[in-house]
Amino acid sequence: MQKRQKNRELYFTELSITSEKYFIPYVSDYKKIEAGMNILEVGCGDGGNLLPFSEMGCHTIGVDMSEGRIKDAILFFKKSNAKGDFIASDIFKLKELEYKFDLIICHDVIEHIENKSLFLKNLKRYLKSGGIIFMSFPAWQMPFGGHQQICQSPIISHFPFLHLLPCSIYKAILKLNGESQGCIKELLEIKQTRTSIELFERVAKQEELLITNRTLFFINPHYEIKFGLKPKKLLHFFSYIPHVRNYFTTSCFYILNPQKEQIDESFAVTN
Repeated sequence: MQKRQKNRELYFTELSITSEKYFIPYVSDYKKIEAGMNILEVGCGDGGNLLPFSEMGCHTIGVDMSEGRIKDAILFFKKSNAKGDFIASDIFKLKELEYKFDLIICHDVIEHIENKSLFLKNLKRYLKSGGIIFMSFPAWQMPFGGHQQICQSPIISHFPFLHLLPCSIYKAILKLNGESQGCIKELLEIKQTRTSIELFERVAKQEELLITNRTLFFINPHYEIKFGLKPKKLLHFFSYIPHVRNYFTTSCFYILNPQKEQIDESFAVTN
């Protein structure tokens, strides 16, 4: 397991730096971030992505299924003297939050979702009229698209493309290297719910979400704080080669807009 996977406060800080330096400027090209805006992060984990939005005066809400992660988020925000609300729940059970948000953030979440179509369909209901979604995820075939960095074994956690092996071989290697049943279960679930660029764009189109922007990164912006590597976009030529591009794309950034007629103005909340 890599150091940042153990030290959650370090990971929180690293995410907040990446969010401030790269997520906010990217989103701001399509929606100006201003004090008083309502920001929701689905699958917020420890809340690091939301910290710079809170510091800008936005009303931030983070939702995650993990009670442990939510407890950490509350603690880390308190240490940072920041304001934010965090809820341990399935977002789609929180009907009172529908039609409230100017921006929804989903960072490294969609690759964990089995029914991606239903997820995107329901997610739109949490946007205000004019709201947008920022979605990012690693392409499945990229070197660590299987999230094997969460493994305890120092060999496995740094072994690229291991997740592309057949399930039986992958599982056997994980067992031989002493990974826990919980870790193996999680990694095999990620293999089952994997997300390629082609799959994501097909589902987004199916759910009538307009892709306002797509940026594919050869070097993930988060790698700057993690490894000291400068972000680098995938070469324009490669970005248009289906399937092949997945092997070279360490992060995909998307701005999604629901088609206007899909936002029911009578339900939109103005705060």
